Amino acid sequence: MLEKLFALNAHGTNVRTEILAGITTFLTMAYIIVVNPSLLSQSGMDYGAVFAATCLAAAIGCLVMGLWANYPIALAPGMGLNAFFTYTVVGQMGYSWQVALGAVFFSGLIFFLLSVFKVREWIVNSIPGALRYGIAAGIGLFLALIALQNTGIIVANPATMVTLGDVTTTPALLTGLGFVLICALAARRVIGSVMIGIIAITVIALVLGLVEYKGLVSAPPSIVPTLLQMDLAGAMDIGLVSIIFAFLFVDLFDTTGTLIGVAERGKLLDANGNLPRLGRALMADSTATMAGAALGTSTTTSYVESTAGIVSGGRTGLTSVVVAILFLLALFFAPIASIVPAYATAPALLYVATLMTASLALIDWHDVTDAAPVLVTALAMPLAFSIAHGIALGFITYVAVKLVSGRFRELNPALYVIAGLFVLKFIYLG
Repeated sequence: MLEKLFALNAHGTNVRTEILAGITTFLTMAYIIVVNPSLLSQSGMDYGAVFAATCLAAAIGCLVMGLWANYPIALAPGMGLNAFFTYTVVGQMGYSWQVALGAVFFSGLIFFLLSVFKVREWIVNSIPGALRYGIAAGIGLFLALIALQNTGIIVANPATMVTLGDVTTTPALLTGLGFVLICALAARRVIGSVMIGIIAITVIALVLGLVEYKGLVSAPPSIVPTLLQMDLAGAMDIGLVSIIFAFLFVDLFDTTGTLIGVAERGKLLDANGNLPRLGRALMADSTATMAGAALGTSTTTSYVESTAGIVSGGRTGLTSVVVAILFLLALFFAPIASIVPAYATAPALLYVATLMTASLALIDWHDVTDAAPVLVTALAMPLAFSIAHGIALGFITYVAVKLVSGRFRELNPALYVIAGLFVLKFIYLG
């Protein structure tokens, strides 16, 4: 049955290798089980329900990717967009989390339609690499600021806006320790370095009596508080257009880049450098986003951590199915997840931020028409506390600088349209 479903022999693999690859992938991305509820619960959502939604959305995405697209690529709620959901859409803009879920659902629906009608290639090819790298770096800096702020390392200051907090407090010290531990383990290529770091800091907190042990396993928490709570009517507010497109753009670039990058590492591309069944893979991603919104979590996307499983020999969708099963089993470990403190997940955010800002190395800093928009994009996200505003200012700056410098031939119709829409957004919607 497995051979018929996944064509194991044709891909030069076997059941044992695929299972080990699935376990490896899960260990590298399991941190999202505790990080995502920690972030989204700050928007007013029920922690236990978000925990369940996170595991279920990841399982659904992995199953569709594995059984339909037959790729060893795992999915789960994406980092960056969950912070954007909580701190910008709900916290800064004042929308309810139900409306924010509606925006996530619509972004997934648009992504699905773009994949069905094959418009995705046109959009992705129209966006210059410099802006894509700038967006990734900006999200990384946004995550870093949130991690430092949540643990009191960076605090508000009326004179300078932000300043260094008391770094001798227990949360600050444990955050620093966790970050160093994760980086050291990653440098030594230890599988599951992020999860190990989170567990280690949580254990230290338990020993010090800073958190209370609530048990190891239990029945899965109820998902009722978030199930089908998305407000689709509220998400159609004109002020949320840029938010929906921010969710869409980031998911689009992240998913496409991850799929191609991971597939290249696993030698899954064809002779022309294309990914077979790309449409199915993209629809798996967008379907998982819509399902996740209905369950009660932010955008679900493909994880670059899937590379770990591929390096371990994963070549088919059986790897993804194994990851799905492990996410379902994780539902029974909610008591452990619920005691993880913010200073245990903050190091994970900082580590992910480190990986994302690495994209700045791909920028041609000698070309100011590329460098300036990238800088604006990357800085605007943390300073304006908004991924959407960072993307908007980046597109506007890119088009303006290219035009004024006489390099308008490097622009395409899509860039003019997107930049123009963002200008109108700032004029009429703020």
